[in-house]
Formats: sequence, C-alpha cells, structure tokens
Amino acid sequence: MKLTDLRDNPGARKARMRVGRGIGSGKGKTAGRGQKGAKARSGVSVNGFEGGQMPLHMRLPKRGFNNIFAKDYAEINLGQIQKLIEAGKLDTGSVIDHAALKAAGVARGGKDGVRLLAKGAFSATARFRVAGVSKGALAAVESAGGTVELIAARDPAALAAAKKGTAKAAAAR
Repeated sequence: MKLTDLRDNPGARKARMRVGRGIGSGKGKTAGRGQKGAKARSGVSVNGFEGGQMPLHMRLPKRGFNNIFAKDYAEINLGQIQKLIEAGKLDTGSVIDHAALKAAGVARGGKDGVRLLAKGAFSATARFRVAGVSKGALAAVESAGGTVELIAARDPAALAAAKKGTAKAAAAR
C-alpha cells in the first residue's frame, strides 16, 4: 500500500446537490422550493411565525432578572486546594492567588477574582490573596496557621466615573 492508494470508503463523501442548474438536474426552475409563498422567497425567516397571530413565545410572560452588576467569582473549595498542595501543584511558600490557582488548573473564569469556600479538610499553612472568603473558610485557614488577604473589590460606578473624568480632562487640554 502506498500513500497514493489511500481512498475514502465508497459513498463516504457525498457531493451537495446544486440547485437551480436546469431542468435535467431534477432541481431546476424552483430549486426545490415549490411555487410562490413566503418560503419560496429569499431572506424570509418563518421561525415561530403563526400567520399573524401573536406567537407563543411572545404570549408567555417574561420571568427572572439578570443582574448586570453581579460579581463573577471562581469559587474554589479548601479541599481542592489541599489536594493540589499534596500533589505538589501549589507551593505553600509563596502567596496563593488567582494566577497561581489558574496555573494549577482550578480557577476557571472568575473575572472578579477567586472566592474561597470551606468544603473539605484543610491542614496546610498557606497565605492567600483572594477577592472573597466565606466565614468557615477563613476560620479553617487561620486555624491551620495561614492568613487570608482580601483584595479590594473595584466598584463599576467608580471606574466609570474615573474614566469619564479622564476623558473630560483630556478634552480640556
């Protein structure tokens, strides 16, 4: 067998039907769209259309609320951190922060930082620099001889005001 002899199985790659290419093709003239009507025209989407009646998705009431100011934390349990320390993926000699946890592969997402939770046993002496910590997690870390430093949260309104102020100052020059 040579590289030039390699072939797909017969029928493995089916060519797409080219529509509107003459009567002899079997898909000429109307190109499989039937005759007239909204579906025969181009650029018409009929998903959820009910003939002019109010569609079901618009008749149903809206529910819930999406808080645009909600904090997005990567939540990590102390039990997970203990396993990483025992496996040698985290170093207790240095400060454990968002970057270190991300490098260890546990802090996915969390654009507003990391929040420590108390699930699991924790016995290592470690220093943490995180955005949030539960009462139980704080007690567990301190009882093991470690410390937790909280990073000040950035207020979105203050950031917007600062940005607006810098824009005004730049425009005044």
